[in-house]
Amino acid sequence: MSKAITPTLLATAIAATLPHAAFAAASDDAAAAKRKPAMLEEVTVTAQKRAEGLQEVPISVAALSGERFDSVFAAGDDILALAARVPNLYAESSNGRAAPRFYIRGLGNSDFDLAASQPVSIIFDDVVQENVVLKSFPIFDVEQVEVVRGPQGTLFGRNTTAGVIKFDSRKPTMDNTGYMKVGAGELGTANVEGAFGGALVDGELAGRVSVLRQERADWIDNTYSGEEDALGGFTELAVRGQLLWTPSEDFSALLNVHQRDLDGTASVFRANIYEQGEQGELSPTFDRDSVYFDDGDNNPQMYESAGSSLKLEWDLGDMVLTSISAYEGAEGSSKGDIDGGVAGDGPGFIPFGAVTEDQADVSQITQEIRLASDTPDPLQWQLGGFYYDADLDVTSIDGFFGATTVSHGNTSWALFGQTSYDFSDALTGTVGVRYTYDEKSLVVGEQNVDGFALVIGVAAVQDYAPVEIDDDQLSWETSLNYALDDDASIYVRLSEGFRAQSIQARDVAFEGSPSVADSETITSFELGYKADLLQDTLRLNTAVFYYQIDDIQLTAVGGGGNFNRLLNADKGVGKGFEVDLEWVASENLLITAGAGLADTDIQDADLSTAPCGSGQCTVTDPLTGDGLALIDGNPFQSAPETVFNFTLRYSLPVGNDGEAFFYTDWAYQGETHLALYSAQEYTIDSQFEGGLRAGYTSFSGDYELAFFGRNITDEENIKGQIDFNNLTGFVNDPRILGVEFRKNF
Repeated sequence: MSKAITPTLLATAIAATLPHAAFAAASDDAAAAKRKPAMLEEVTVTAQKRAEGLQEVPISVAALSGERFDSVFAAGDDILALAARVPNLYAESSNGRAAPRFYIRGLGNSDFDLAASQPVSIIFDDVVQENVVLKSFPIFDVEQVEVVRGPQGTLFGRNTTAGVIKFDSRKPTMDNTGYMKVGAGELGTANVEGAFGGALVDGELAGRVSVLRQERADWIDNTYSGEEDALGGFTELAVRGQLLWTPSEDFSALLNVHQRDLDGTASVFRANIYEQGEQGELSPTFDRDSVYFDDGDNNPQMYESAGSSLKLEWDLGDMVLTSISAYEGAEGSSKGDIDGGVAGDGPGFIPFGAVTEDQADVSQITQEIRLASDTPDPLQWQLGGFYYDADLDVTSIDGFFGATTVSHGNTSWALFGQTSYDFSDALTGTVGVRYTYDEKSLVVGEQNVDGFALVIGVAAVQDYAPVEIDDDQLSWETSLNYALDDDASIYVRLSEGFRAQSIQARDVAFEGSPSVADSETITSFELGYKADLLQDTLRLNTAVFYYQIDDIQLTAVGGGGNFNRLLNADKGVGKGFEVDLEWVASENLLITAGAGLADTDIQDADLSTAPCGSGQCTVTDPLTGDGLALIDGNPFQSAPETVFNFTLRYSLPVGNDGEAFFYTDWAYQGETHLALYSAQEYTIDSQFEGGLRAGYTSFSGDYELAFFGRNITDEENIKGQIDFNNLTGFVNDPRILGVEFRKNF
């Protein structure tokens, strides 16, 4: 066996699965290799739309890839599994696997409607996914994920007031490469993932095809209907095909085509699972393995989506011209027993039944063109333009009011520019600006179709005039980055961005009127320190921040009528810090850790909202004479105040060509207020989840066999609530144990 592939360092082992944390290669002399310490490698990110070293970017960025990334998806979890895996990043959803909601530094939007705007932008392969359904495309064959914290309005546009999460898939190359991964676990969990690519025309045309199939059997019993294993499962199928054409050294074209098919269970709502009067405690009668549903057809969910993009790049010598054209579309539905039980029959007090179904048909086209410098000169710059056009039809079907359809339209365009200048070898300054115009429209279509309320005369078809709103805003940023030495730097960044005006028409389905929120603007200050220490074996990145949002958009959800209305508070304030750490503790041990604090505060002395409609929750806010909760001083909704995460990987050589390894990861979520108002039941104190992988890697055979576990302590964690009918909530998945095999080609 060739000594060139004989591993002697943990670094060599991890390099095969951790592209962002590769280590020094082993030498032919094993003793000499052991004397050479393993080192962390430079991480390349594209947070400023050009390839740069992570330690050189004057922005708080976390990058995930390889084992640290793949482990959290071993049991078939969706994109929500990223919650708390990065400091000050959180994610949740009341729409199953179809519509995630993200929070960065405490800032997000808990609005469950499919037309809701979000302040965290999701970017897949350079294309923004604006609608919440598009944000849920499955994660597979990914090269790297970047969490870019803080306003990113200059380069990424509106609706990035909290930050950006960028997913970059592995691209085609002229080398024949690929992999196959097969996993099986408890609850009928099965995952098959693979990719293969290489040259189709040597030196000119390369391709790559990536496939994912995830499934879980139904595992939750419906004790009302007597059905065993009635719901909780899913089947997820996704495919991505890419072609890279490079007919010359100065031109390339990358075509990306992708599709997704989801058939499974929507969120599982459970009546009265909160212990009344207690802070975020589950009721002693709660049973994760069963529900008591009389409506909702066991909460089915089905979505299909498809999209394509074409990225063209011309090397013009000292400049690079880039064009990215894309289309994304999705349609599907989710249905649920929203009251979580049976009216008058429990579990607990349920005054009336509630079942709803939402159907969505969304499409968007985007076009970006940018011209960027490509020289070693001290002055670097980029200029560009962006166009966005989207349509969304949402049909809400209520068991009493019937079906109502509303149509949303959104068109936006922008011009942007950014420049940086090296004043010296140590000091670099960056300035950027973006002008954005955004317009939105709403048209109400058919109402109360087949509705019982219309038949008995308690509802009527309303005449709603079309709603049209527009706004234009200027976003900007400026930063200074100073290198203290070759291994450490500090930076300061001041930026301003905005979330565009919003229209919420959910209440139209219940005889209410649409609501509108004005644009919110954020001004953010950030001070950071980045360093590679201890002979490049310890990476420490930290930042402190403060931001103020004027006219912050809030969504008041619930109350007795389960309303969903937009509000503008006077302002919102957030402050805190995040710390990211990677440490090669020894040749056999790699540790990563992170901590984040986001202390947020709504500031509006007169703002009030309806508390829980059931009257069962214990409201701790002062109340108005009308029984409304005054929310001035409350933290932002659904975002944890603190987040901690930790991973550890330990390995031991096995023979001359393999290793045994153990990997574990943990995430902690601190105090979280689930409602806009404060209530004992809807305030989570703290929660955590852990995972592990243990197995054997063969370097000569280029394969890995591992045992995995997700939520290994089988925590029962609260994920959200519905407050209008009873103490309804939904929770995380149980422990999943399984095995996984991977073979690289």
